[in-house]
Amino acid sequence: MGSRFFKKTGSSELVQKLVVKAVMERSLISEGDRILIAVSGGKDSSVLAWALSAIRPALKLNYELAGLHISTDFCACCKKAALCARLEEWGIPFTDMFVPVIGRLKEGEKMNCYWCSTQRRTELLKYAVENGFNKIALGHHLDDIIETFFMNLCSKGELLAMPILLKYRKYPVSLIRPLALLEEKRIIACAAEQNILKNACTCPYGQNSKRRDMRKRIADFTAAAGESDPGEIKRRILKALGEGKIDYLADI
Repeated sequence: MGSRFFKKTGSSELVQKLVVKAVMERSLISEGDRILIAVSGGKDSSVLAWALSAIRPALKLNYELAGLHISTDFCACCKKAALCARLEEWGIPFTDMFVPVIGRLKEGEKMNCYWCSTQRRTELLKYAVENGFNKIALGHHLDDIIETFFMNLCSKGELLAMPILLKYRKYPVSLIRPLALLEEKRIIACAAEQNILKNACTCPYGQNSKRRDMRKRIADFTAAAGESDPGEIKRRILKALGEGKIDYLADI
């Protein structure tokens, strides 16, 4: 793919730099990988697809990319024609699959983000295995990971987050999150530079109030730390999550 497709601007270069850093430090991509990108049509997964295509020269690895969009019975906001055109421009084949997320609810159950995520993840895994992909790339970013950690800590009393690399025991597939070092605001800036933002969609169930509240609390305490770049504090938290000294946690 020629470099003419990739605008060399500040935010876009930062995204490429931090995606390469995440990939190299965590060994997220190897020679010959077949990577299935979960493309929702939103800014995060679109920037992820763009970045994984754009960093090929930097990684010097041969790997295959494909995008899978899962359409549902509750959201029709995705501009599929624009999404397909973007992916094709970046050299990424596009497939659309319908999943009746609400239709699978049992009587008395209500639609929620966890249910939708479980249904889509199941179909992603099934599609990846059936079509010979060994990795699934998800668009979760630094804020998603840190917020999930603190939500689990405060609500459940559990030390759980989103792994940057998750190797399944039951399937020959791994999950990777190459945007793990990037704050959402960096992704938004990159999406605007690459003309992605204007065609991005937003899930109607995506504005979880608990997540919004936790995001504000994290913003408050990272700002109060006095760092010129609060993102550095978040990256230190992420580093701690991967290097925690279990013997020094309270044995209660």
